[in-house]
Amino acid sequence: MLKSIKKYIKNTINIIKKLLIQNKGSIVLSLFFLFIIFVGYIYYKNFTVLKDPKNIKNIILSYGNYGIVVFLLFQIIQVVAFFIPGEVIQISGGYIYGTLFGSIYSLIGITLGSVFVFLLSHIYGRPLVHKIICKKDLKFFDRLLNIGSIKLIVFLLYLIPGIPKDALGYICGISDIKFKDFFVLSTLGRIPGVLASTYFGANIHSGNKSVLIIVGVFSSLLFIIGVLKGEKIIKKIGEK
Repeated sequence: MLKSIKKYIKNTINIIKKLLIQNKGSIVLSLFFLFIIFVGYIYYKNFTVLKDPKNIKNIILSYGNYGIVVFLLFQIIQVVAFFIPGEVIQISGGYIYGTLFGSIYSLIGITLGSVFVFLLSHIYGRPLVHKIICKKDLKFFDRLLNIGSIKLIVFLLYLIPGIPKDALGYICGISDIKFKDFFVLSTLGRIPGVLASTYFGANIHSGNKSVLIIVGVFSSLLFIIGVLKGEKIIKKIGEK
């Protein structure tokens, strides 16, 4: 009797292992989508809290020595769940850590998040990307990535404000760009925007209203230009 029970348990474990191995892709994707849904729920439930850099500062500093780790996680999650605006977290980085360290921590978090989404979409391909990116954005980026040098286009897409950069990470994962080139170009392209956001946040902390107005107006103008003329600018440069 005992031997038959042991044999049954062993066979059951082997069957479970086999099923996990055969369906590991589906399991990973299911867990990923559950994570996105959970993050979306938490974000929208606490929208009024998380849109204020001061509240984010209080949350992060409440973790003491682990605050930097929490900030990095905030930034990584924002890239993965790209519907969350990244600027608020970057501004919070400047508000908490100042321009220099706020920029460094933001870039580390953003880069880690970008690496994750690139590799995830590269491994699971278009079926994953088609489920999380709308057709309009897919067509938009596919069209731009085929204009000219993919390296130049990717750099410009990350550099120009007003373009949904975090969704781009998923699309680059199924494009022809190599991981090394994506890693370098996406990081370099983000630097100006991250610096501007963290500088803005640092000046919120110092209460320098004149700088806030200048940076805010200038950033808003660049954003509007990027939204309205970004595609034309990329096409003009990419086709040369």
